Amino acid sequence: MMDSRIKFRHLQTFIEVARQKSVGKAADVLSVTQPAVTRTIRELEDYLGVDLFEKEGRGIRISHFGEVFLKHAGESIAAVQRGVDSIVQAKHSLGPPLRIGALPTASVSLMPEAVAEFLKAGTGSLATIVTGENRWLLDALRVGDLDLVVGRLSAPERMTGLHFEPLYTEEVIFAVRSSHPLLSRRNFSLGEIANYTVLMPTQGSVIRPFVDRFLVTNGIAELTNVVETVSDSFGRAYVQRYDAIWLISGGVVASEIEAGRMARLEVDMSETRGAVGLTTRANEAPNLSLSIMMNTIRDRVKQSGRGI
Repeated sequence: MMDSRIKFRHLQTFIEVARQKSVGKAADVLSVTQPAVTRTIRELEDYLGVDLFEKEGRGIRISHFGEVFLKHAGESIAAVQRGVDSIVQAKHSLGPPLRIGALPTASVSLMPEAVAEFLKAGTGSLATIVTGENRWLLDALRVGDLDLVVGRLSAPERMTGLHFEPLYTEEVIFAVRSSHPLLSRRNFSLGEIANYTVLMPTQGSVIRPFVDRFLVTNGIAELTNVVETVSDSFGRAYVQRYDAIWLISGGVVASEIEAGRMARLEVDMSETRGAVGLTTRANEAPNLSLSIMMNTIRDRVKQSGRGI
């Protein structure tokens, strides 16, 4: 952790003295007195516990410790300047378009509030939110058609060139309408779900491997009445009209369950729990608009109390 005593003025003064190789010249450039420059350098050396400059004849030269510190100090100043430039640009022009792919659980539970907060920031960026199968979203992110994907962590082989930041964990549930017959059964056999239409995530969805593994582990090798879908609007409508069973991430139907329009079957689904978070291109710094959007999503998770 950075020493909180080290301020921007310490870095700026150090860099200028190193550049000018003179306290007097640095003072002229910074429009301060020579004693002020000397005092600032001595403070920085005291904080670091090393001499950053050495006497050389009537002048000074940077020490070995100073050479090491100079690179990092320069990077810090440059990063701050880039941040200032980004804000100035955002205030005087339209920001770059922001393209976000959201898996169903995130599009329902995170994105509405995050987008509302993002718009208040006034970046001028047009935000586009798209949904789809995890494979398609990650491919679009990798080639630059998307800037961010919000949802579950994908399989390792699909994460090449990408970076994932976990925010919280979530499990798949059995969601049914509030009047479903199985809700009145205190101890029902899991195999009884075969008597109903089961809505399953598609083969390309990120939660399908979790679902398949769970069913096989619990002795359910095959279901005959299956509909595969990644459409949360279709799944929500179908389950509320018929005695179907929907295998879906809990966050997708959390509001319906809270309102009593739907319910979850009491089945231990802890083995389907997985991380939900932000996926971006690796080794690529986000622009101002993307940084603001990512921060609003992080804040939303913290406010919900679900953060990891």
